[in-house]
Amino acid sequence: MPGHLIRRLHQVSTQLFLQRMRDAGYDITPVQFAALDTLRHSEGIDQAGLAQAIGKDRATVGAVADRLEQKGLVKRVISSRDKRARELSITREGEAVLDAVSPMVEQMQKEILAGLDDEEYEQFIALAAKAVKAAEAALEE
Repeated sequence: MPGHLIRRLHQVSTQLFLQRMRDAGYDITPVQFAALDTLRHSEGIDQAGLAQAIGKDRATVGAVADRLEQKGLVKRVISSRDKRARELSITREGEAVLDAVSPMVEQMQKEILAGLDDEEYEQFIALAAKAVKAAEAALEE
């Protein structure tokens, strides 16, 4: 069943990520990494925009933002356009953590799919991207 295999691959990916980060002395989750990486390229995005960008619900992103702010990796301010919204930006410390862990995350990508040769790896990426795009489009209908 594809759903089961996707879930198992996600579990393996998450376990590998957490183990590598812990071994390197970093307290960062895959979702926190995704948030930091997105913030690096989307300065001042609000929490709702971040939630959409990383495919998480607003409540989850609110909790992630809380933890990243407590760690000093993210700064949150009230939006000047909408007083209900919180705009996020990555701090210098957040940039430093992202710079330090990004090479490890890049290396992990091949480890997650270690059973695939280079051609199969590229095919997997293409097919997974195609499936995600189609699934997201179906959800919007």
